[in-house]
Amino acid sequence: METALMLSTVALVLALVMQFPLRNRRDDVSFRLVEIERRQRLIMEHLGVVDRGPALPGVREHLARGDKIRAIKAYREATGTDLRTAKEAVEAIAAGR
Repeated sequence: METALMLSTVALVLALVMQFPLRNRRDDVSFRLVEIERRQRLIMEHLGVVDRGPALPGVREHLARGDKIRAIKAYREATGTDLRTAKEAVEAIAAGR
């Protein structure tokens, strides 16, 4: 019984240890993606390219009525972004950027 418990404990510890490199790779990929997007944004700004972005159903209509909260909600539903990103994007749309 003690041997089985010891083997299962060792197997659990090994399984947990094996997860650490995967997390580092995911973090590295996430960082690289953010960095690529940042550089792309800098290049576009330097060249003066204006990205109108995807068609966002309801966002502009809600903004036209002055309903920023519903515009943010519509943006999140259309893009799947988090609240902060959606808020910043809607504010940029409202400012005409």
